[in-house]
Amino acid sequence: MKQPFRLLKLLALGLTLVAAPVAALAQDGRPPRIDITVGTIEPMPIAVPMFVDEGGAGDYATQLSRVVTSDLEGTGFFRAIPQEAHIGRISSFDGGIAYEDWRAINARVLVTGAVSVAGDRITVKFRAFDVENGSVIEGAALQFAGTTAGWRRMAHKVADVVYSKITGEGGYFDSRVVFVSESGPKNARAKRLAVMDYDGANVQYLTDSASIVLAPRFSPAGDRILYTSYETGFPRITLLDVGSLRRQTLEDQQGTMTFAPRFSPDGNTVVFSLERGGNTDIYALSLGGGLTQLTNSPAIETAPSFSPDGSQIVFESDRSGTQQLYIMPASGGEGRRISGGEGRYSTPVWSPRGDLIAFTKQNAGRFHIGVMRTDGSEERLLTASFLDEGPTWAPNGRVIMFSRESAGAGGQSSLWSVDITGRNLKQISTEGPASDPAWSPLLP
Repeated sequence: MKQPFRLLKLLALGLTLVAAPVAALAQDGRPPRIDITVGTIEPMPIAVPMFVDEGGAGDYATQLSRVVTSDLEGTGFFRAIPQEAHIGRISSFDGGIAYEDWRAINARVLVTGAVSVAGDRITVKFRAFDVENGSVIEGAALQFAGTTAGWRRMAHKVADVVYSKITGEGGYFDSRVVFVSESGPKNARAKRLAVMDYDGANVQYLTDSASIVLAPRFSPAGDRILYTSYETGFPRITLLDVGSLRRQTLEDQQGTMTFAPRFSPDGNTVVFSLERGGNTDIYALSLGGGLTQLTNSPAIETAPSFSPDGSQIVFESDRSGTQQLYIMPASGGEGRRISGGEGRYSTPVWSPRGDLIAFTKQNAGRFHIGVMRTDGSEERLLTASFLDEGPTWAPNGRVIMFSRESAGAGGQSSLWSVDITGRNLKQISTEGPASDPAWSPLLP
């Protein structure tokens, strides 16, 4: 069994990463662009030759280029041209580019790189070329330096830059996901918190399975995690410091049950549901002290999520007779209903871009992950299955991860992701059953 890991080590790796322009590489050049707002996209052919070993790199050069390729191809926006189809060869990072060789295999973008290692230090240089125009893509020629233990982060950072320059969207590869790792039979699941790279690599455990844990959520800075714990026998909101793994139960939880916690955008306030006297409402707790009731209704109101600017909260309520979505000021109030379709709506989460709200919908015996505008318009369902629930947004607001459970007595939970257009639905590889994902911000 793996031991709970010290995420402080991971954060320290992030602090050692240094980005710098690669000397004498900047050229004017407008990159090829992908229109990723449409539902049907022809993936752009991209070539990523094995990075050049400039000294002591060993397998790192190969591993880095493979992770960069996997990141880009995994978006569904790029089609990686296999290594064996490459006509051109990159034997020197500083050598010239035979563009005709890459045009011959229809590559639109070429990404080259070089890796050097001295002791436990690693340096990665890269540049991306517009093959058609025969030029370096502006802003896509950099180098990163850090420790060898952080080599995957550097690969993700390279992919983030290339992705951003070609799509115009922010990157999301250099991020982490906290989730609930499950084991055991369906009627007696053991659950513990775990964290991994966005693509399922580098799984590390944060808690043991001695008590049930639910609904972990990263702080805006990524240094703390909120979750619901049954350690006391009743659901209580717990705050975990990801560097030290110190845990504390939040004070002022003056009810029988507290659950569904989430941070405010500034990280200073927690909103959550509190059951008191048989009634469940939404409360805000300042981490400096002070509890405020935000809703006051005989209905069940839960799953609050702040808007990115912190001015509003979206939540679910059955005040109309079925679960629906409402928005209220962050200071509390009556709220206005935004969901209007058939079925029941739950687990709303505001996009980090502020333009959309993701949600779970149950209708006609099927569960869906969907998105809508903040006024409730333009609802579209992205998935459909026996049980899909609990969406979480990538840092760029472009991709959603969620839990999917299969039917039957032996049904298992797994993590999946989908683009906001409904494209590129895929399962995230995990070591076992997993649920309740929550995406971190981009790592520092």
